[in-house]
Amino acid sequence: MGILGFLLIGIVAGWLAGKLMRGGGFGLVGNMIVGIIGALIGGFLFGILGLKASGLIGSLVTATVGAIVLLFLISMMRKR
Repeated sequence: MGILGFLLIGIVAGWLAGKLMRGGGFGLVGNMIVGIIGALIGGFLFGILGLKASGLIGSLVTATVGAIVLLFLISMMRKR
């Protein structure tokens, strides 16, 4: 997958995570950052759990799950 595809998946995953976590998203750049970091976290978590996701949909699911985890952790830190 090229860098453009990776960035597009990051944008969509960040936007989806923002919607699912009761947020409105963070704008284009914010969603991209959340989605890209989420993709790394999701890939790490899926690897630990022994799950494998492939293709466009699998990459999107992995990135979205990771972005949700990231947003959850951020919200927990803000509550302190």
